[in-house]
Parts: sequence; C-alpha cells; structure tokens
Amino acid sequence: MKKKGGLNMDEVKTELIPLDWNQAHAGRYLETIARKIPGYSLIYGMAEQLITAHLGDGYGETHLMVVGAGGGEEIVRFGCEHEDWYFQGVDPSSSMLEMTRQRVEQNRMSNRVALLQGTVRELAQGMVYDAASCLLVLHFVEELAQKRELLLQIATRLKPGAPLVLALISGDAGSAAFRIQMEAWRKHMRSNGIPEEEWERFSQSMGNDSYPIPDYVLRELLQAAGFQEVTRYFGAFLVEGWFAVKA
Repeated sequence: MKKKGGLNMDEVKTELIPLDWNQAHAGRYLETIARKIPGYSLIYGMAEQLITAHLGDGYGETHLMVVGAGGGEEIVRFGCEHEDWYFQGVDPSSSMLEMTRQRVEQNRMSNRVALLQGTVRELAQGMVYDAASCLLVLHFVEELAQKRELLLQIATRLKPGAPLVLALISGDAGSAAFRIQMEAWRKHMRSNGIPEEEWERFSQSMGNDSYPIPDYVLRELLQAAGFQEVTRYFGAFLVEGWFAVKA
C-alpha cells in the first residue's frame, strides 16, 4: 500500500551494495570533515548523551554496533567516556578502517574494539547489541531499497528497546529550499578554509555519490525497519541527527 507522497513498501527490494571509498577520499577525511560539517562535534557528543540517557545509569557492560566505523570518531568519543562500552565496528573501506585502528591504538582501546571490513549483513549471526550508531553514512547508500535494507539489518542485530543514533544529509534535492541551504553551506565551508574546487566536488556529488532523502521518507524507512520513538535531535543546514528505538 502506498501512502500519498510516501514510500511504496511493496516496491522495495532488499539488495544492499557496499560503499566504496577510494584511498584519496579516505586520506583527507579526518583532515577536513570537521570543517565541512557544521556542528560535527555536537552530532557525536549528543549521540553519546542520548544513548546514555536511554540506557540509564548503572546499565553496566554495553555492546555497541558502529555502522560506518571508518575514521573512528564515535568509537573514540564514546569509548573515552565509557570504559564499560565495547564496540563492533563495520565499514567496507579498508582505508577508513585503518584510520580507526590507529586512533583506537592511540587511545589504548584495542581490547574493547572489534572491526570488520564489510557490511552489517556480514556480522556474526546471533550477536545482538545494546545500541547502534549510523552517523553520516545513510546518504551514501543510493536506492531507497538499499537504505531500508541497511536499517533492517541494523534492527535485526539490536535487542528490543535498543537505541539507534543516525545522522545524514537530508532534504529534497530538487527544491528551492535545498538550493538555498546548499549555498549557505558553501559559505560555511569556504569560511572554514575549504577550497572552492573541493566545495564544487562536494556539490556535484549530490545525486551522484550522495543521495539525500526528505525527513518524512526517513521516518517511513525507520518505522518499516521496526523502529519507533523517532525524533530529530540535531539540525544544521542539510545535516540532521535522529534518534530511534527498536520496537
């Protein structure tokens, strides 16, 4: 059944294509990401606070699934705050995961972190997690069917009532509002020292390497995957952070 203006779940497929970040892109990620994404630190800091608030004081040993673990930001940020949090990171990019390994070693967290190069589907069956993060990842997944499949795979590996924190580029790329937000974002990046050529590459990636969706579609995808209590916790230009709970 298709809701007006919504997503036809009868037409959704289940194939998920892994992301492919090349060496050149991966190599500059840590150098530039915080200057590109407005509120970058807040996205991760608030995500940790939301997971902590949901689980409650005294929850004890906690196992988190980190989807798109390349770069290691949430593993290091969350892990430094919580010595009893353990992490299973998954990312298809070997270059991005190598950055994570280096940061994990530098912060002496190797005994609490396992990393898998691949997709969520390839994680060991039977293991369920207390929480999950998927931060600044979903917009790189092209088709709605693939986005939904990723969220379903995450849901199947979470305990009932487990929280998910999610951040992505959101919006209707064909709208005037989207264009205005992009222009403001260009000014933000340029004021933070991002060269115009790099902005142009980023701008041209919309619809080619990055695939934003409106927030109402994201809500439908989350609900179809088995999540509830969906709330937005962050917004800056076209970047949004979301919190949801597995039913």
